[in-house]
Amino acid sequence: MPATTLDERTALVLIDLQKGIVALPTSHPADEVVARGARLAAAFRAHGLPVVLVRVVGAAPGRAEAPLRGGKPPAGFADLVPELDRQDGDIVVTKHTWGAFHATDLDLQLRRRGVTQIVLAGIATGAGVESTARAAHEHGYHVTAVTDAMTDPDAEVHRIAVERVLPRLAETGTTDEVIALLDR
Repeated sequence: MPATTLDERTALVLIDLQKGIVALPTSHPADEVVARGARLAAAFRAHGLPVVLVRVVGAAPGRAEAPLRGGKPPAGFADLVPELDRQDGDIVVTKHTWGAFHATDLDLQLRRRGVTQIVLAGIATGAGVESTARAAHEHGYHVTAVTDAMTDPDAEVHRIAVERVLPRLAETGTTDEVIALLDR
């Protein structure tokens, strides 16, 4: 379902737009995803709406067939990219798993502010973005996924998430479409 409306108390949630993640190979240029995320953040701030900047510093301990990249991350890995222009009023969430809700205070932070909807973008579409969308949906939030402001290392995973998974959990739209909804 295309993005049709934004609730009065909508928050922007940007997933893992941090130095160590945006430096990895992705199926769509990460710098374009960052630029669109920055545009969204500026628009949400201009409307007095919450901006949540999520960063990852670990991984869930469970076993999987596809091993995680091992070793200690390089210095600065979890630093948010400067293009996001982090402001004092932004909410910063540090996570240790794919999704931004598990074992964090994200739900509490949103509920304290009366948020009923999240607009979601970031890296990686099939991991952090999709996991967060699923949890937001399960927590009862309306979700809008900004499909041109997300990417994944794997083009096919990105395509499946955008075309098949996210539309079951969220309305979808482009950066321009979401900003136009803010300006209504």
